[in-house]
Amino acid sequence: MYIVVTGAAGFIGSNLVRALNERGEANIIAVDNLTQGDKFRNLADCNIADYLDKRNFLAALQAGEFDGAVDTVLHQGACSDTMASDGRYVMDNNHRYSMALLDFCIGEEVPLIYASSAAVYGAGSVFREERSFESPLNVYGYSKLLFDQAVRRRMGEASAQVAGFRYFNVYGQREWHKGRMASVAWHFYHQFRAQGRVRPFQGSGGYADGEQRRDFVSVEDVVKVNLHFLDHPELSGIFNLGTGRAQSFNDIACAVVNACRQADGQAALSLAEMQAQKLIEYASFPDALRGKYQHYTQADIAMLRRAGYDEPFLAVEDGVGRYCRALLAQA
Repeated sequence: MYIVVTGAAGFIGSNLVRALNERGEANIIAVDNLTQGDKFRNLADCNIADYLDKRNFLAALQAGEFDGAVDTVLHQGACSDTMASDGRYVMDNNHRYSMALLDFCIGEEVPLIYASSAAVYGAGSVFREERSFESPLNVYGYSKLLFDQAVRRRMGEASAQVAGFRYFNVYGQREWHKGRMASVAWHFYHQFRAQGRVRPFQGSGGYADGEQRRDFVSVEDVVKVNLHFLDHPELSGIFNLGTGRAQSFNDIACAVVNACRQADGQAALSLAEMQAQKLIEYASFPDALRGKYQHYTQADIAMLRRAGYDEPFLAVEDGVGRYCRALLAQA
């Protein structure tokens, strides 16, 4: 029996494959789209049974070639570009593909654990897994919401687990390939190493410079939650996956700068000291993001806690610091 991981060469998918390997599991079908060929690097240190292009996998699935052969599907594959303008591609890639997997999993009584997104909440101020708070700002968020709604409608048909996670702002190892969609921590780290400064956005949405706030969650914690549900197939539903704590972009900037300074044998600085020394300078808020930007997010994780996940989440100071030290070691 196979564990199927879609988006396996991507950010969260490859971290899940690696975590499964650490548990001794290598009977994994890795599914992805390697049009960006360098993504293979995320799987180079992993052990898998086979790799299939996402189109070939779907065709094989619908032809019945995997009937009776799949133990669990960890569905992480998606177009995650919140600025994508080709809605037809996003809906086909994110919604229709996910619907085909849902059909298979319900029909075969196979657990489905999948990635949703906090983008479903749009510019709202309440982040609770209820329809009244869901109003996406872009087609990416809409594609995720539409699938979540389908899961809600069909949950009664499923005799096996169906669990979706609304990821908040995830950062960590194996995201190098994501370009402009990589985490703020990744961008700030590379800004500081290249320019000796980081550049959060100037004030917007009623927040001062760099004080826009997001729920930043380490990929380490994201993997732990996925594995918790893998170990508890009786748990189904749609759950927020964040820390439950909003922190500022300035907090990320300070964690990055101080991690890099520590590696160079320098003392930690406060935000005010970094600003005075121009280690933090603020970039103009992009016109392209006006009306499409979440200035504040904070996961309500009450449902996740009620599902029995009681582990603490890494704060930015710890998680981003650890991430930067790993990047420095690799460099």
